[in-house]
Amino acid sequence: MRLEGKTALVTGGGSGLGGATARGLLDAGASVVVADVVGTDRAGGLGERAALVTADVTDPRQVQAAVDLAVKRFGGLHVAVSCAGVASPGRVLGRRGPLPLDRFAEVIRVNLVGTFNLVRLAAAAMARNEPDEGERGVLVNTASVAAFEGQVGQAAYAASKAGVAGLTLPVARELAAHLVRCVAIAPGIFDTPMLAGLPEPARASLEGQVPHPRRLGRPAEFAALVRHVVENPMLNGAVVRLDGALRLGPR
Repeated sequence: MRLEGKTALVTGGGSGLGGATARGLLDAGASVVVADVVGTDRAGGLGERAALVTADVTDPRQVQAAVDLAVKRFGGLHVAVSCAGVASPGRVLGRRGPLPLDRFAEVIRVNLVGTFNLVRLAAAAMARNEPDEGERGVLVNTASVAAFEGQVGQAAYAASKAGVAGLTLPVARELAAHLVRCVAIAPGIFDTPMLAGLPEPARASLEGQVPHPRRLGRPAEFAALVRHVVENPMLNGAVVRLDGALRLGPR
């Protein structure tokens, strides 16, 4: 799908992978609605083709409002990128006993249920588009390499991201009838605000785990893959690893 003149919605677009993705899509000629639960002040200065909205991905009304904003302001919704997520570590059996069930459920609610909430509402809007070169829309979801190699303390996070990966093929198969594609990206270790507070020795240790390039991923590299997914019509139903050949160890 050509991005020039299209409209995208990016959740978690206030910073990190989502922020880079929003900028990358704007650079490609799309209009972008940037949605983030913590506000969108960090996404300022994006220009007249960007609209900012505060939205919790688990709230159907707020996500629907973001979708409606894309349609009303820019004339439609063609691309939806789900970057909103949380990473709350916790051992199943910690020093204070079993992991509280509500902590596990909250990670699933944001990362998996929130992703599906965007998928279902964005797909409904995309299905109303006129086809452009045989396509009406593209859904890009964010999984993680933890979906396949979850580490100690990542039971909730790994389960949520495995769910995102598992959504990909059945959603792609179903929405093919509507000319809508669905792809997931599974990033490795990226230099995002989640890692910004780590001391330098810890960052160096993480970088040393990546075979090549031996560094943290850059958000702009994630954004570049999102753009390629949108522009390459044969990418559908796939979970694409973006990890520099990283395979996580148990710790």
